[in-house]
Amino acid sequence: MSTTVNFTSSVDRDLLRRAKIIAAKHDTSVNALFNAELRHLVETFEAAEQTHNQNYSILLSFSLGRLDSDTAQSALGLAGEEDLFLLLAQARLPMPRLPEAMTQSMVESLNQLMIGTQH
Repeated sequence: MSTTVNFTSSVDRDLLRRAKIIAAKHDTSVNALFNAELRHLVETFEAAEQTHNQNYSILLSFSLGRLDSDTAQSALGLAGEEDLFLLLAQARLPMPRLPEAMTQSMVESLNQLMIGTQH
């Protein structure tokens, strides 16, 4: 028996707008889309854990920006980034985010460039 609970979350305004368009085109709700995707994520992760297969966990960590591409490729025994991104797509995971440290470094570099061009 499944019971539902309400929870509060935040989402990017543009992402929500785009999700509403998709939901309307498919005569469903954003909530139904969210539940389907979350269910897929959880069930895929649990199935991989039951078989002691860490591949999905590695791909998820890469998608979340917790692993760089070289580390993910090595852990999965892949020859190149193309194979890594194909697996990511097959697993229905989003393209990776840059690790926070790398993002911050890029922001600092851009800020330095801006300061340098103002003088």
